Amino acid sequence: AAPVQAAPVKQVKVTNGDDDDIDLFGSDEEDEEAERLKQERLEAYAAKKAKKPAVIAKSSILLDVKPWDDETDMAKLEECVRSVHMDGLLWGASKLVPVGYGIKKLQINCVVEDDKVGTDILEEEITKFEDYVSHIYILNLPAVHS
Repeated sequence: AAPVQAAPVKQVKVTNGDDDDIDLFGSDEEDEEAERLKQERLEAYAAKKAKKPAVIAKSSILLDVKPWDDETDMAKLEECVRSVHMDGLLWGASKLVPVGYGIKKLQINCVVEDDKVGTDILEEEITKFEDYVSHIYILNLPAVHS
């Protein structure tokens, strides 16, 4: 086996000069500058975030509105349901679906802004039409974001 030779050592000349330029513990001025820069960046980020429009959560709801019997005027029932107006409520398509024994239910779609219109309020407003509405079922569909 060949003997291992050490790398040659370079001689470094140490001068005993002025050591005042070396700050071993850091400077308070640099900390203040870094803190000021950090604060400026946070303020810029907050301003940018404030300009961005907020996401409005919406839900698509399918309502099954059932009449009292087969003699209920379904056109009038739909007119009553659509007469419910609230901020954040938009009525959509509707159709009559046979239930049985000549009775049809109104199936109607609506889109609501979650912060403005709740399903409880919607159900309460529709069931006020006691002459036409027996009861309703609310089917929540996946949320819509805009």
